[in-house]
Order: sequence, then C-alpha cells, then structure tokens
Amino acid sequence: MAPQRYSVTPHPIETILAWVKSGEIAIPEIQRPFVWEATKVRNLLDSLYQGYPVGYLITWRNPTVRLKDGTPSAGKRILIDGQQRVTALMASLLGHEVLTKDYEKVYIRIAFHPQEERFEVANPAIRKDAAWIEDVTAVFAPSTSVFQLVTGYCQKNPGVSQDAVFVTLEKLRKIINNHVGVIELAHDLDIETVTEIFIRVNSAGTELSQADFAMSKIAVNETYGGNVLRKAIDYFCHMSVAPEFVVHVEKRDPAFVASEFFSVMRWLKNANNDIYIPSYTDMLRVAFTSEFGRGKLQDLVALLSGRNFETRQFEEAISEASFDKLKKGVLAFINQTHFERITMILRSAGFVTSDLISGRNAVNFAYVLYLRGRAERVPAADLERLVRRWYAMSILRSRYTSSPETTFDYDIRQIAARGLVSYCDEIIKSELPDSFWTGTLPQLMNTSSAQSPYFLAYQAAQVKLGDKGFLSRDITVRDLLLNRSDVHHIYPKKHLQRQGLARGRYNQIANFVLTQSEINIAIGDKPPDQYFAELAEQVHGGRKRYGGITDETELRANLRANCVPDSLLDGRIPGYDEFLEERRKLMALKVKAWFEAL
Repeated sequence: MAPQRYSVTPHPIETILAWVKSGEIAIPEIQRPFVWEATKVRNLLDSLYQGYPVGYLITWRNPTVRLKDGTPSAGKRILIDGQQRVTALMASLLGHEVLTKDYEKVYIRIAFHPQEERFEVANPAIRKDAAWIEDVTAVFAPSTSVFQLVTGYCQKNPGVSQDAVFVTLEKLRKIINNHVGVIELAHDLDIETVTEIFIRVNSAGTELSQADFAMSKIAVNETYGGNVLRKAIDYFCHMSVAPEFVVHVEKRDPAFVASEFFSVMRWLKNANNDIYIPSYTDMLRVAFTSEFGRGKLQDLVALLSGRNFETRQFEEAISEASFDKLKKGVLAFINQTHFERITMILRSAGFVTSDLISGRNAVNFAYVLYLRGRAERVPAADLERLVRRWYAMSILRSRYTSSPETTFDYDIRQIAARGLVSYCDEIIKSELPDSFWTGTLPQLMNTSSAQSPYFLAYQAAQVKLGDKGFLSRDITVRDLLLNRSDVHHIYPKKHLQRQGLARGRYNQIANFVLTQSEINIAIGDKPPDQYFAELAEQVHGGRKRYGGITDETELRANLRANCVPDSLLDGRIPGYDEFLEERRKLMALKVKAWFEAL
C-alpha cells in the first residue's frame, strides 16, 4: 500500500482568511478574474450559515530551495484548489475587491435578511428595504458593535424583537468559526507528483492543466517579478480580444503601465488581428519552448521552482535564471514586429481568416520556429518560407494533434542538436513525399468534416493561388472568405438525400465548393446533369443563370481552378462516388501546387 503523502486538518475560516492576509497561504489566482457569479457567493454564505460542508482546500508548501549561501529556505504554501471559495469569502465577508472577466474591479455585496434568515445579492430594491442588511461586511467589520447594529436595525423595523435579531446576527458572525478541511500535500513531494495532483483536481467543473499550475507558480512569486509577469500574460491575452482594454489599463493600473511590459504591448491598442488570438497556455508554450529549448510545461514548473535536474535539488539561482528567461520569452512573444510577422506569414500562406486556423498548437510551434530563426539570424525571406512550409506540413500531417507537448519537446531538442533549417527541411521532405500527394492525401480527404485540416488547407491553397469562386467571373475565393460565401454542394444535398444518402455521404468535402450566395441559391437542388447543361447553354449564347461567365474557355478554367472535372460541361456526369474519387485527386494536386508555391 502506497504511503499517504498528505495530511488533513480542519481549520476555522477565520484562521484561513488570516493566513491569506498575512501571506502564509498564497492564492495563485488572486490577481486573475474572479469567475464565480455573485449568486454563487450568496450560496456559499448560505451553506456556511446552515452548517453545510463547503469542500476541502488543497495546499502545498513550495519545495525547500537552497539559497545562494547554501542555507535552506521553505517556501509559502500555495493554495492548489479552493482559490475561488477563499476569494469569495474575502470579497463577501471582508469587503475585498475582485476582478471581473473584463478586468473591472468590483465589490460583491451580499445582503442578509435577519427576520427570514435569508441571503441575497444586493440590488437597488434591497437597498431601499429596511428589512435587509444590505452588506454583510458590516456584520464582520472589527469595529462593528453588534448591540448598535441590532438597535439601529430595530429602529428601522418597529415591532421586531431585538433579542431575535441579536441571536440571528450572532449566528451569522459565527460562520467564520466553521471549520474547513485543509489537505496539505507533503512538502517533499516532487514537482511531477504535485503537477499530476494539480491536473486531476477539478475546480468548478473545469479540469486544471499544467499551464494553470505554471501560471500559479508565476503569480505567487514576487521576488523575481512573477506577479507582474503573470499580469502581463493575462493583459496581453485580453487585449488581443479587446484592444480597447489598453485604455482601461492606462487608467486603472499605473504600476503596470510603468513596467517594461506595457510599453511593449501598447501597440495592441490599434491592432486589428483575428488570425491568432493566443490564450495564456499558447503564450507559455511559445515563450518556454523558444527560450528554454524544452517542450513540456511540467519542466517549466520545475525550473521556476529552482529544480536542478541533475542533482534533483532546488536552487534559488536556477529559479532566478528561469524567471529571467521566461520574461525574455514573453517579451519576445508580445513584441509587435514578431507578433505581426507570424500573422503575416500565416496570411501569406492563404490562411486569411481565423476560420481557416484549425491547429492552435501548429501555430504555436510555427511561432517558436520564427522566434528561434530570428535569434539565429536566419535570413528573413528564408525564415518566412520555412515557417510557412512547416505550418502547412504540421496541419496536413496532424503533427501536434496528439501529445503536442511530447512532440514540441522532441522537435525543439532536435532543432538544437541538428540545426533549425536542416532539421525542418529533412522532416518536411520525409513527411510529404510524392506518394503523400497522390495516395495518402486523397484518402485523408474522404471526410465529411468541413473543419478538417485538409479542406482548410485546400481553401488556403485557393486563396494563395488566386482562384475565383465556383462559377464566379470576378469574385475570388479570398473575397468570399473575407466577406461572405456559401459552401455549395456540387451534387446538391437534397438531390442526394432523395437518393437515400446519409449526411456523412452527401457532406463529403470533395462535394464542396466556395461560391457566391446568389449562385448557390440559383442552383438550388437541381441535379448536376441539369444545371451543367444549363451552364453549357449559358456559354453558348443562352440565358445567364449562374454567375457572369459567358465564355466557354473561361468557364472551363474556372471549373479546373475549383478542381471540378470540366467533362461535366460536356454532359459526362459520373456517378457520385466516382466523382468524389476523381475530385479528391484533383484537390490533393491543388494542395500540392500550393505547398510548392509556399
């Protein structure tokens, strides 16, 4: 039987809050947005008032770190699970501000009805109702006299028993004496074990990740500026979505504005980017992998803790150096030139909208390659071509779909050992041989997922190669993707449904083309033999039914650009399965031509 590596001790809520205020327990998420709704805070107080259990808190004392003079130094306890509950208690009982998801500082006011012994989120109606104590912080303030509070309440509510109100408020005040179980993980647990425990813990139904743990480690470190670094990561991610938030930071956080990070990210104020909207996990992956030459965030947690991988000891010098390197990586990530260049590279490959970006980790490693290439002074044109081709290979081969961290770690170590350019060229060549385009890719295109990387790459290929939309004389695929387009079924959906085909059959990507809405509507559910016969009439002086192409040569060129056999225009309409097989081969060759043009 495995030895128990933790202890469980009940502690009064009052003691836990005192520990947080004194710094005995560090709350990693305290500077991040508070995700609970106010009603959930109300429910927590009600559970405490009723004497119900409110779960356990999990803490772990940082590993003992060897200081520069050789002496050991025990770290703070980190609150691994229970951040939201503790923050809710500090907000509702002590009146502390919390940050909303929009990074607005607000107070959470929970009202209490002494006569009904009921909690509610304060609102204007409650504030006007004398039967309510509009903010329970008044009950818990150290300077509060319960006698005066009861007297004042009863004066506003004639006929109410002072004794009853007094008993109720005393009951309320005593909830801070309620005990909460604190599970303390053994201080000698290694980083890997604590990381595994951390990942397995669920908080509010959301499984925590190694990136969450890394962010927690960063946030609680003030010695090497981790608290500011954490804020820089959070702010950048939020500004990427809402550039107007820059103004909010300028007004509300002068300390951060004075930091070296804000001047580097201020450019987001006028940014217009929807290609790559990074999360904090993305930022950590890129910054860590590019700077440390490692791909597993578990290693980042260990290094920030000061771990020496050779001696398995913890050293302050390693912790200090790791924070410095991570800061360098984050500054490189948020640099305007770097960030705009990676999005420009993606656009230049044909990925002109975020809808065409399927593999976030593929983008992350492409950014790693770019940053490493910049650091190694690879010529700009060569680096851009390399990054484009690597990203294309990554999505076509699903390189970072399964076990991305392991693959990140392998690739970055191989790059360090064999050289960035030579390694990337070798992998691209081995992953995309001639047989891939003629055999493997057509088979992979046997899918009904419009979000498959193969259909997304096909659309990027059409953008890069300047193709016009299906049956469009002037409108390009780029225009359609950036504005509005329809995905048209070449063999119309209802036509195939009438033949009894299931969704997975009629929605094959080899049956899809991008076209203008009016062309799609005009074709409707007509069978291909009918509307292709009408197209043939259109280019021979007949009525213009579908688009504006009236020249046969131009129409055949449009069909070939959209990988549609122009034999359909001659009345040779193959069976649906035969058509799909032929078109998959044509689409694969289109993607090959695109890749060779990158």
